[in-house]
Amino acid sequence: MSEKIVRTEAEWRELLTPEQYRVLREGGTECAFTGAYWDSHGEGTFRCAGCGEPLFTTAAKFNSGTGWPSFFEALDTGRITALADHSHGMVRTEVRCARCDGHLGHLFEDGPLPTRQRYCINSAALTFEPENS
Repeated sequence: MSEKIVRTEAEWRELLTPEQYRVLREGGTECAFTGAYWDSHGEGTFRCAGCGEPLFTTAAKFNSGTGWPSFFEALDTGRITALADHSHGMVRTEVRCARCDGHLGHLFEDGPLPTRQRYCINSAALTFEPENS
């Protein structure tokens, strides 16, 4: 993992779009089937939109049918922080970028083999770097 990123809320607001700020800094969720990457098929790396940390690759992306980009594993679990989330009357595992503490989405235990995990991630929390760039 790269060096920890710490910014003021004013700096985050200047750096991010309003939707990125709502998701990454306020823990928001974009509407299903609306994000840029839920149905993307190019090969490459998904990075944190807040700090650029590489988080997921298309090799681990799968169609979960949920309307959000889904991955069965992170590029490196040290780049993701998992936290208990008891909001909305349920127990879930929130995932954040370990480098900038940006909210990415949630982790569920209903994914495909080989991990049975489903990282359900907001497109607004990601940028995409095509493989041959």
